[in-house]
Amino acid sequence: MSLIGHDKAWREWRDAMGGERMHHAWMLAGKSGLGKMQFALAAARELVAEPGIPQPEGHHPDITILMRGPKDDKEDRKREKGEPFETKRNITVGQIRAMQQRLTTRPTLGSRRVVIVDPADDMEKGASNALLKSLEEPPAGTFFVLVTHRPARLLPTIRSRCRIVRFPTVSDADLEQLLRREAPEADEATQKAAVIAAGGSPGAALDFVERDLGKLFALMQQIIAEGDPAFALRGRMSELIGARPKRERILATIDLARSVIAGSISDISPRDYPAVVEAHAELVRLSGQAPTYNFDAALLVAEIGTLLASAAPLRERANV
Repeated sequence: MSLIGHDKAWREWRDAMGGERMHHAWMLAGKSGLGKMQFALAAARELVAEPGIPQPEGHHPDITILMRGPKDDKEDRKREKGEPFETKRNITVGQIRAMQQRLTTRPTLGSRRVVIVDPADDMEKGASNALLKSLEEPPAGTFFVLVTHRPARLLPTIRSRCRIVRFPTVSDADLEQLLRREAPEADEATQKAAVIAAGGSPGAALDFVERDLGKLFALMQQIIAEGDPAFALRGRMSELIGARPKRERILATIDLARSVIAGSISDISPRDYPAVVEAHAELVRLSGQAPTYNFDAALLVAEIGTLLASAAPLRERANV
């Protein structure tokens, strides 16, 4: 994906690199799908590169990336084969401690190294506490870059030790241009729906097209406009999502429902505001829990549908 909206972030990063002392901990904050991880990797490569030292094209020995690992040995074998694999729910304290053990040695190629945590929101409590110790007493030449979609979920003591770079959402016009370039196979109606649903996130817009979420988006719009007293629309929504959807599809469904509800605000009566705000707040709660909680997928999909129906105009809300 071509990255857009990163100009200000690059200026902040490069100005700091050119200063007398580079801050040791950075937080890249913004909604999911803005390309923060791609920025982190490119920025890390700039930081560790030194004149006269050849830099590898692929894996860099002085850039450590901490992400949620494979769920079990079976999923680990899938990863080794280059196949899609299910991940653990969190970045574990064991991962942080293994990284800290590596920090007892010198960088491999030059005098600097970078540790990227993506997303830092997913660290379990013990991992957060362990990372805090490294942020408080960073080894010489070590820099930390924390990618975060929800900064408020991080410990205040971690946030206070980081320089924050905020990534803004992208304009609809820029998203439309991106989709025409990156997803030319999508028809105009799908591209327009993707822009509406993405809420300024390039990654979400492309995900919308790749996952073929157009029909689901239209159905959600119908539920929130008409209600669903006979439960027929919610049944169709469950069919579209599938009987055993992967966690990624569930997360995409929640984010899509949030976008639909947020987009309905301008078309509703003030008397319906409380219901819409309550439904949106509940979807925000679910989006925070879904990456780590072990939900029953069918029940969760039913709850999403019910929240959409509850946000329909009052006259359409019977038998929600």
